[in-house]
Amino acid sequence: MNSSIILATLALAIGSFMNVLDMTIVNVSLSHIAGDFAVAPDQGTWVITSYAVAEAIFLPLIGWLTKRLGIIKQYIGATLLFTLASMLCGVSPTYEFLLTMRILQGVVGASMIPLSQTLMLQLYPKEKKGIALGIWSMTIVIAPVVGPVLGGWVTDTASWRWCFYLNLPFGIISSLIVYSIFKKDISKEKSIKEPIDIVGFIFLAIGVGSLQLMLDKGNDLDWFSSNTIIGLGISAFIFLVLLVIWEWHHESPVVNVRLFLNRNFFVGSFALMFSVLAYFSGVVAIPLWLQNYMGYTAFISGKSTSTLGIAIMMVAPILGKKIDKLDSRKVAALGFFTLGISTFLTSNYSPQITPQYVAMTRFFNGFGVGIFFISLNTLTLSNISDENLASASGIYNFMRNIGSSLGTSLVIPAWNHAMAFHHTMMASTITTANPNISSSLADSPKYLAMINQQVILQSSIMGINDVLIGGGIISLLLIPFLFLAKSTKPIPGEIL
Repeated sequence: MNSSIILATLALAIGSFMNVLDMTIVNVSLSHIAGDFAVAPDQGTWVITSYAVAEAIFLPLIGWLTKRLGIIKQYIGATLLFTLASMLCGVSPTYEFLLTMRILQGVVGASMIPLSQTLMLQLYPKEKKGIALGIWSMTIVIAPVVGPVLGGWVTDTASWRWCFYLNLPFGIISSLIVYSIFKKDISKEKSIKEPIDIVGFIFLAIGVGSLQLMLDKGNDLDWFSSNTIIGLGISAFIFLVLLVIWEWHHESPVVNVRLFLNRNFFVGSFALMFSVLAYFSGVVAIPLWLQNYMGYTAFISGKSTSTLGIAIMMVAPILGKKIDKLDSRKVAALGFFTLGISTFLTSNYSPQITPQYVAMTRFFNGFGVGIFFISLNTLTLSNISDENLASASGIYNFMRNIGSSLGTSLVIPAWNHAMAFHHTMMASTITTANPNISSSLADSPKYLAMINQQVILQSSIMGINDVLIGGGIISLLLIPFLFLAKSTKPIPGEIL
């Protein structure tokens, strides 16, 4: 492997890591941002929502955009614009300006992840594409784990603005390296002036925008008890159905929905969406539980859960070298099985939990995540033609985004419902008929408050265990679904 491939791999990995990191690094800084701009905390969440909606709308458009602009030019341009938008986010004088720059980040940043994946696959020979996918997968999965830790540390030691300034050197370095290595290929890229499917784009923008808004704001508005959420849900369903019908019959679609006719792409994309939902529930819920109920700081909780990334880094290079010679369906099934069983075995958190034990449980979970994520990449994209690779990668990453949005939006109400159930069950036993309850102290407000505090703590622990077990069940249920796809194992004697 020559030095140019190594440098290009590093540059593309930096670009994708920086992009995914930006989705989570500001999560722990929202209260500081809201305070600086004197806006309500619930308004502060638009810093995340604006970025997520813009990126979700433009991810499925990547294939169409690359035909008009070229993969290399689009990646370099998107990375430089993303870096510029990051700097402008950091210097934002008003909250409205910050939201505008976050929208710009989402629009241009949507190209970075799928195109970094596409360029990596084009860079490596077919027999080594697994290595490329392993490295790419590692950066994509680790970034959401590192983001809250890094964001908390940066905000505490400097300012939330530095969460954006961090992107500047990495964005510039990634762009310069990619340009220096691929500059001879830029002139060879063909630009196809395909007509703009305005109707398809409108359906896409309204449908995906409504869906992402519904997922991001569902918790805040109490889901379907809110007319706003009901309206967004109806809008998402209608316009996404119209999008599929329209694009299916359009000669130059903005989204190539016919890719789902490829059985492996269909199975891999939906398996990814639900598996990311399952794994992301722990990524979101465990830090919240540790900080809100166990008294951990953001940095300690982040450090305790970051071991998931260490396991992924151990798996990625080894599996990446071997995956092209294996049946990726069976490898993904092993990953789901590992994640499911490790989740069941470690979902036994208690009030005596230590940071070391949390780190150990997340470390074991990380092996399963690393195995299924890398193998699903191979399963989904292994038999996609080069001309459709950018489009397929855009849709594939869109499905990943929807999975993470589902995991983030559904895990909190699921946890709250589980907590409420366990709280009710335990509270029902706190009567004078219970021999463990002192009848002489039963009327003491201080005594009852102390008991209630313990009940809340215990119910939060039981609730988090339930959430993790639910994620494990989803992982196991996905195993038979994988075998609807075709085997990717090379036939003996086949030339790769």
